[in-house]
Amino acid sequence: MNDDLAVDSAEDVNTIDEMGNHDDDDAGNRISGGTPLAVVTYLVNSIAGEPDSVVINTEERSGSIRFRIHVAPDDMGRIIGRRGRVVQAIRTVVAAAGARDGVQTNVDIADD
Repeated sequence: MNDDLAVDSAEDVNTIDEMGNHDDDDAGNRISGGTPLAVVTYLVNSIAGEPDSVVINTEERSGSIRFRIHVAPDDMGRIIGRRGRVVQAIRTVVAAAGARDGVQTNVDIADD
């Protein structure tokens, strides 16, 4: 075996420990809930007819993040969907993204 091609696992910064956690030096510098925020922003802006009018407020509590989505009145039907199917799908995908970051999420549509 060629020793030049051998990789020492101690030098690999992308290793995962027994608990499934990434071995990153920058773990303390991450924004809590960054992944679910990016996901909800992308999804809502993609669905909305007026993406410039989309405003997403975040409220962080211990271990959970609440996203309150404000859209133009004409986009309310698009975001909610028939019988709430679209917003439920958004909630499911954002919850999966939150699970990746270890936070619980709550997605609400503002009706003001």
